[in-house]
Amino acid sequence: MARRCELTGKDAQSGNNVSHAHNKTRRRFLPNLCNVTLRSEILNRPIRLRISAHALRTVEHRGGLDGFLLKARARDLPPKARRLKRDIEKKQAAAKASA
Repeated sequence: MARRCELTGKDAQSGNNVSHAHNKTRRRFLPNLCNVTLRSEILNRPIRLRISAHALRTVEHRGGLDGFLLKARARDLPPKARRLKRDIEKKQAAAKASA
């Protein structure tokens, strides 16, 4: 399983462990990923995602999953999030057309 956030695309980074003697050995900095279930108000269903803790805070700040995806640019989102954004926009447009 890839260590990548499904909303923001945040991925593992690499760098060095540096000892007191200044010896450098390679290491990986992994994102803090959480398995969460977020509710989409527009789609009216729960959505399971594996996202970083930072992305979870951003989702809550922007008013939920729908608010986060509608404000985000599609080109900045990974494929799964892009599909969700497209579904939310279609459902929102259908609701406006019927009202």
